[in-house]
Amino acid sequence: MKNILLAVTGLSPQVVTETLFALHQSSRRIDAVHVITTRDGKDMIYTGLLAEQGGHYYRYLDEYGIDPNSIDFSHRNIHVITDEHGVEIPDISNESDNEHLLRKCLELSFNFTRSPDTSVLFSVAGGRKTMSSCLTLAAQMYGRPQDRIYHVLVSPEFESNRDFYYPPKTSRQIELKDNKGRPFYKDAAYAQVDLIHIPFVSIRSHLSADFLKEPKDPGTLMLSLIREEKTSLTVNLINRKITYRSLEMDMMPAHLALYSFFIMQKKECTKEVDNCGSCTDCFLDIQTIFERQRKITDLYKKISTGRPLDEMSDTGITGLSSENFNMYKGKIKSDLLKSFGPYSLKDLEIASQGARPNTRYGIRMDKGKIEIVF
Repeated sequence: MKNILLAVTGLSPQVVTETLFALHQSSRRIDAVHVITTRDGKDMIYTGLLAEQGGHYYRYLDEYGIDPNSIDFSHRNIHVITDEHGVEIPDISNESDNEHLLRKCLELSFNFTRSPDTSVLFSVAGGRKTMSSCLTLAAQMYGRPQDRIYHVLVSPEFESNRDFYYPPKTSRQIELKDNKGRPFYKDAAYAQVDLIHIPFVSIRSHLSADFLKEPKDPGTLMLSLIREEKTSLTVNLINRKITYRSLEMDMMPAHLALYSFFIMQKKECTKEVDNCGSCTDCFLDIQTIFERQRKITDLYKKISTGRPLDEMSDTGITGLSSENFNMYKGKIKSDLLKSFGPYSLKDLEIASQGARPNTRYGIRMDKGKIEIVF
């Protein structure tokens, strides 16, 4: 069986050699190493680990007598997180960056766990905390009985030291700092690196074959586990939450005001049809939506209890135009996509019907599956 180490790192590439050292000390063979990182993290790996002259990865292999050809680890195994345009992200600094990170973790975890002849060892010791969380989530989605999640604990005085990459076989002094910032030297051979096995619960065995053909987002995977719900969608105006098949999300007041306007439009429709989900009689054209601005504004005021009314912009949700209506509609769709996945959109999004200028908007979900809480 091929053992693949899949790790996340930030600006401390040492975690790769520390994890390799700990795995080898526990007699775990590693056949390939793959690393998920940022653009800045990639540069640190190239210079700190994989430099042709003096790279600490090659130093480690040489010092411990490990054949470099026995492990597949090179520049092509560094997977840099990119944005929607393919541009490498320098750091995980906002929600959008984190979405791209999670997508990369899910994609690689899916690919490496496809073969029954592999064992994936997920290393969550490096990078920002969100990087560890995303890789752990990916392992929970796609991990199998033979896969493992590991963390490494390094002696505090050596942890994050720029000169420490692994405990050397021979004596090697490293400059450290005491708690007052004063330098002192200590032999790196005394460093303790402990491999911590982290138990996890995988949902893979509960997924249907259709969900294992290609990587899916977490919302879609979680929804696939929910079999039966009496009420599919609950819009709660009191606590500003949307609940869809037991999954819950928060929605900001402006988005919730517009979304609940369309939900009410659907819910209040009096037409009786066998399949309400395919009926669009309750859909509204843009002019009718503008004419009902007061209802949207009143919903916003009710949801935004406690906010001074003079802070409400005439060009925002309380003063809709064609431009900002489409902006709000797009942001609501993005909110739903993040929380519930693309398969939910056919039910939940503010859908459009017809070509311009006769386009009408509304919710497709069957009104019998919708509940509104005031």
